[in-house]
Amino acid sequence: MRTTGPERAGGPLRLAEPLALLDGKAAADAVAAGRAHWLAGGPAAFALLRLDDTILPAVGAPPEILRALTAPVPHWAGLPNGAVMGILNLTPDSFSDGGQFTSTAHAIDTALAMTEAGAALIDVGGESTRPGAAAVTPEQERARVLPVIRALADRGILVSIDTRNASTMQAALDAGARIVNDVSALTHDQAAAHIVARASCPVVLMHMRHDPTDMTRLARYDDVAREVATELAARIAVAVAAGIARHNIAIDPGIGFAKTAEHNLLLLPRLAMLLSLGCRIVIGLSRKGFIGRLSGVTDPKHRLAGSISAGLHALSHGAAILRVHDVAETVQAVRVWRGLA
Repeated sequence: MRTTGPERAGGPLRLAEPLALLDGKAAADAVAAGRAHWLAGGPAAFALLRLDDTILPAVGAPPEILRALTAPVPHWAGLPNGAVMGILNLTPDSFSDGGQFTSTAHAIDTALAMTEAGAALIDVGGESTRPGAAAVTPEQERARVLPVIRALADRGILVSIDTRNASTMQAALDAGARIVNDVSALTHDQAAAHIVARASCPVVLMHMRHDPTDMTRLARYDDVAREVATELAARIAVAVAAGIARHNIAIDPGIGFAKTAEHNLLLLPRLAMLLSLGCRIVIGLSRKGFIGRLSGVTDPKHRLAGSISAGLHALSHGAAILRVHDVAETVQAVRVWRGLA
């Protein structure tokens, strides 16, 4: 199947990295003066661009490169830029909220509260993917998630299923989920890409190496931002070849997955490079370990302020959707950020 993407005809992947990012009045003035372009439609702008290891003025970049970087963020899955995805982990061992939901009713009430607080969708997961987490069977996973998905879908709530397993994807879609969020980028289960393609549903492809049991040993990079982008581009190409429409694909750089705290800190300031892949960016930063390292806060549940700070940084560097635990506070922060920008 012929695809379009960030590749030069007959040549290697061509990654463009926006540099000299501007915001606020400085961004507006630079764009008005013809010295910069809006990044993904704004509110940030970029004045320089690294292309093929050469830095050049953004206004002089090739048009085909600029289109991917400057186009306003499309409404992937019907969601606007700055949408908040609420995390609902129905697991006993997730890193910050494992074992929190002791009953289906409690989980449903929590999801309803997140929706009331402004979550655009609820991401329901039944398997922990923290570093070193043990796999659960698809049967266990389905038993955890399906009653909650049915109840939320019956109430008209947009639900994504956070799973690597094709059988769970299919069962969740049958129960009313409308989005698949796969931390393995459809590599864990050979049937997954076919199910997503047949359903014509939106999908999130996350960057990770191998699986949660051994991804930490694979956290080795020469240039983490470029390697993550290159590996995600390969997964996009496979997904499109399997029949998944490119406009249904969003990508997630996988902060903390096969990445050390240092890798996360090197990757996040260069997040805008991923826009050159032509897909929207979903990102999960909430309560992550690197926030604890920077802030000195050891308890993940007490990393709200750091999570919001990191999330707004990601939005200003091209992310479209934030996957978070603390919905109400994040929604408020995003609304203020957007108003000021």
